[in-house]
Amino acid sequence: MPNASSWSASSPLLLLWEDSSGTRIFLSLLYAVLAISGTLSNVMVIYLVFSFKKLQTTSNAFIVNGCAADLSVCALWMPQEAVLGLLPPNSSSLRSAEYRLLRGGLLGLGLTVSLASHLLVAFNRYVLITKLPSVYQALYQRRHTGCMIGLSWALALLPVPLLPGLWTLGSAQSDGSSRYTALLLALAVLGQTALLLHCYLGIVRRVRGSAKRVSVLNFHLLHQLP
Repeated sequence: MPNASSWSASSPLLLLWEDSSGTRIFLSLLYAVLAISGTLSNVMVIYLVFSFKKLQTTSNAFIVNGCAADLSVCALWMPQEAVLGLLPPNSSSLRSAEYRLLRGGLLGLGLTVSLASHLLVAFNRYVLITKLPSVYQALYQRRHTGCMIGLSWALALLPVPLLPGLWTLGSAQSDGSSRYTALLLALAVLGQTALLLHCYLGIVRRVRGSAKRVSVLNFHLLHQLP
């Protein structure tokens, strides 16, 4: 039976399952299906946005950015996990620190940019609905939009060297640095979730307020009719 460190080197999902060849084959097939379906769906979204001019909006630019980030996971990371799941636990590929760094970097980069893209979409809709049109037009010029997309990738590249330390969690080799990395990741996800909630709750409040004003206006207009 392989130890916990060999499991963590193989795949983070394997820590949640019993160590068996059947489980490894099942997870490899699952990774393969997700890789194919995720790659096709993201490529289709990118193709549609670039093919139809009406779809080339600022919000869709951020969505395309998220699809490109998802491709680094679906098209690059998941196929490797599908293949590595079929290898013996003591394979040299699984024990290579450089290769684990590459896999962790791909996963961390894709997830970070994808989360940042979701936040950019939410903030874009928040400004569009709750602010004046002049504010939206000044903020979301083509140059500013490109800088936001580039910044999402730049920020995602900063913590990439730290993310592979997460795969040692739960193993005998875990140390303070891996726990510190996990804490940073958790705080980043919680912060992103809080900002998403703020944006969408602000949209809901604005829409509800507009609906009430329209209802009151319609009520007065109906009473003025003969």
